[in-house]
Amino acid sequence: MPSDPPDLTPEEARTLASWDRDLDALAGELRRARATVHDVVVPASLSATQLLHLADDPDGFARELARPMPRPPQPAARRGTRFHAWVESRFEELPLPMLGPDELPGGDDGDAEIADERDLAELKEAFERTEYARRTPYRVETPFQIVLAGRVIRGRIDAVYRTGDTYEIVDWKTARHRTADPLQLAVYRLAWAELHGLAPEAVGATFLYVRTGETVRPTGLPGRAELERLLLDEPPPRGR
Repeated sequence: MPSDPPDLTPEEARTLASWDRDLDALAGELRRARATVHDVVVPASLSATQLLHLADDPDGFARELARPMPRPPQPAARRGTRFHAWVESRFEELPLPMLGPDELPGGDDGDAEIADERDLAELKEAFERTEYARRTPYRVETPFQIVLAGRVIRGRIDAVYRTGDTYEIVDWKTARHRTADPLQLAVYRLAWAELHGLAPEAVGATFLYVRTGETVRPTGLPGRAELERLLLDEPPPRGR
C-alpha cells in the first residue's frame, strides 16, 4: 500500500484510509452484484402481451418481473379503449362479454398511439373506409384462456368473422407503423381453433392497420408445439 503523503496530519491520514476502505467495500459490492445471477420464475398465468414480450426480449421481461415499475396513466391508451368501444357499438346486436379491468380493449402499450381527440376522430373515419366497416363480425372483444406448456395464456380477440364454416380473426392496429408481432395472431388463432374444435390451419388471422386500411395476413404461423417450445425456451427440431 502506498505511503501517506508527508504533508498529511495523522487525522487526515486516518480519514484518507477510511475513504479507501469504503471505496474497496463499494467496489466489492458492485462486483458481487454483477456476478450474481438471479433466477426469475415465469408466472403460471401470462397475458398474450406478456408472452410476446417474453419471446421478443427474455432478459427485459425477467427484469420487469424482478423489479416491476409503476406505470403512469396513459391518455393515449384510454383513447385506444374508446376506439375499440366505438367499433363494438357499431354492432350492438352482437353479444358482448363482461371484461375485467385487465382485459379492457385498446390498452396495449405497443398500440397506444392515439394522440388526441382529433386523431381519434380520424381513426374512426379511416375505419369506415375499410372493408370491415361493411361486414358484421361473428364475435367482438372475445376473451380467451389457453394452456401452453403448463401456463395459462389469456387474451382478448378484437373480432372474429365467419363465412360458412371458416373463420377469420382480425386484430385492429391503431399504431402508425407496421410493428405487430405475428406471434400474437398465432396465439389467438390457436385459442379460437381449440375452443371450437378446429384445426389451426382452418382459421385465418389478420392485422388491420386502421390508419392506412392495410391488411396483413402472416403466413407460417406457429402451432401449439412451436409456441410451447418458445415458452420452454427449447430449440426447434433439427432440420428446420
